[in-house]
Amino acid sequence: MADHSFIPGGALASRDIWLSRVEAVLKGADFDKKLVGHTADAIRIEPLYPKSSNLPPLVSRTPGTPWASLARIDHPDTTQANQQALTDLEQGASGLSLVFEGAVNAYGFGLPATFEALDTALEGVLLDVGADIVLDPGPHGKAAIQAMAQLVKARNVLPVNTKIRFGLDPLGAFAVTGQTPGDGEEMAKRFSAAVADLRGRGFMAPIVKADGRIVHAAGGSEAQELAFALSAALFYLRGLEQHGMDLDEARRTIEFRLAADASQFLTMAKFRALRLLWARVEQACGLIPQPACITGETAWRMMTQRDPWVNILRSTVAVFAAGLGGANAVTVLPFTQSLGLPDDFARRIARNTQTVLIEESHLDKVADPAAGSGGVEALTQELADKAWALFQSIESEGGVFNALTKGQFVAKIATVNQHRDEDLAKRKQALTGTSEFPDIKEVPVSVMAPLGPLSYAGLLPPKRLSEPFEALRDTSDRMLAASGHRPAIFLANLGPVAAFTARSQFAKNFFEAGGIETRASDGDANLAGLVAAFKESGASVACLCSSDEVYGEQAGATAVALKAAGASRLLLAGRPAALQDQLKQAGIDDFIAVGVNLLQVLRHLQDHLQQAQVGGSA
Repeated sequence: MADHSFIPGGALASRDIWLSRVEAVLKGADFDKKLVGHTADAIRIEPLYPKSSNLPPLVSRTPGTPWASLARIDHPDTTQANQQALTDLEQGASGLSLVFEGAVNAYGFGLPATFEALDTALEGVLLDVGADIVLDPGPHGKAAIQAMAQLVKARNVLPVNTKIRFGLDPLGAFAVTGQTPGDGEEMAKRFSAAVADLRGRGFMAPIVKADGRIVHAAGGSEAQELAFALSAALFYLRGLEQHGMDLDEARRTIEFRLAADASQFLTMAKFRALRLLWARVEQACGLIPQPACITGETAWRMMTQRDPWVNILRSTVAVFAAGLGGANAVTVLPFTQSLGLPDDFARRIARNTQTVLIEESHLDKVADPAAGSGGVEALTQELADKAWALFQSIESEGGVFNALTKGQFVAKIATVNQHRDEDLAKRKQALTGTSEFPDIKEVPVSVMAPLGPLSYAGLLPPKRLSEPFEALRDTSDRMLAASGHRPAIFLANLGPVAAFTARSQFAKNFFEAGGIETRASDGDANLAGLVAAFKESGASVACLCSSDEVYGEQAGATAVALKAAGASRLLLAGRPAALQDQLKQAGIDDFIAVGVNLLQVLRHLQDHLQQAQVGGSA
């Protein structure tokens, strides 16, 4: 028999034995600080989980069938939108995500909400051949929905033969725009009438959407996204029942939409947790649970403008996680979406991301592959518990409409945002290509139309995590355009290569994340040579880089010499506790190390360099 043990002698390793080995490696360091992570909802991420037993797979889409691969259609020019739609369907997409101007996920673009625009955009697209048509109508929901229904009638298509999900969501429109036709009762009356009308015409696919993407894009946690979606669904369910629709029929009119981001296991757990949560609501309503319809979209907040190629990797992980988490359909934002209207190349990459995962990797062939996985099952249950508690809190405040208008729920999202912003500023949460490993000389990518300023007046405006860093890079670009060169800093590498390499690379990433170009010395030069290299670099500020041992020998004299040579500001990579007072007296103005507020340091330094540039000294 094969030996599957982890210790000599053939015995299976118990958790106690594993912990004893870990403690030997940690050498007294705190286990939780070194090996345990936490989500934004304070859920512990353990380093090791036991296998989960006796947990059946969660029922989602039909086993062995792929999720619908949706192509985003948001070009304001409906003729070009039509060309994109036909190309996407011909080249592998199994459905379309129609985004109308002003929708919560329009991000500056979108289809006009008219019959004529929709007729042109969908010319040649067969509406009754099984393709999923998913709408994001936004504040012009009534016009967009009526235009779609009118188009189906004009083409003599039986509504029952379509798979059109209308995406009616007045709560979502209110959360993002701040505009509502009245109180919660008036909102319920209006959307219930719209749903009844569409059902009366024969449309059988879900009509109303409970949209968690809004909370995710606004910076909320996974549990907050789930709780909002669940509360919104219950708001719609109650409204439909109160206005005459059978409860069983009412729940079939509701679908969910969630953001899928690059946190693979949390995304898988989130999609799975929603099915548990909705089933619990159905049971509380006296209904036999039916699988919820869940559409995923790759997350807006994870998209970056700098080094956007990394967005392809983020989106691949996100689709992978959503698909394995049981999504019924997924839309991929093209990797240049945060820069403007994506071109054909970016759209093809987005489309093929799903095609490869489905057709080549066969991720759709196993029903709930996470079932029994100790880590994912634990995350699923803990996330469901956190979301349910928050859902109960929302309901205790009178429901989601009241929770939004009174501000308590928005305040909770703001708290999560504040903590995340601190982690981003200190690089506890890294953004590859933006806060980590930035490419300061990157070549711009093409888009069909640049993204203009986005303005939102509602309660939950969307934001991207990388925006503070991009603001610094934008300032650097403006300085380059005005003067012909970027703000720069000289890296004074001291001692041999082995002594300075690690901190020099740390400093390069640190400063270039803020658009400050680094110009480095080769190290091992005498003091006179180092000063000459500083003057030749053209920089007016410098950062010393080396080991603590070399700092003790050379940093003081180097700081004095660089200040005498005209350095207006000196920094040092590291935090040598025993030397800090001495180095400050020698002229070091600040220390950069792991855990410092990178954004704060970069803003201060960039302001200093801007003033120097205006004064002609940099």
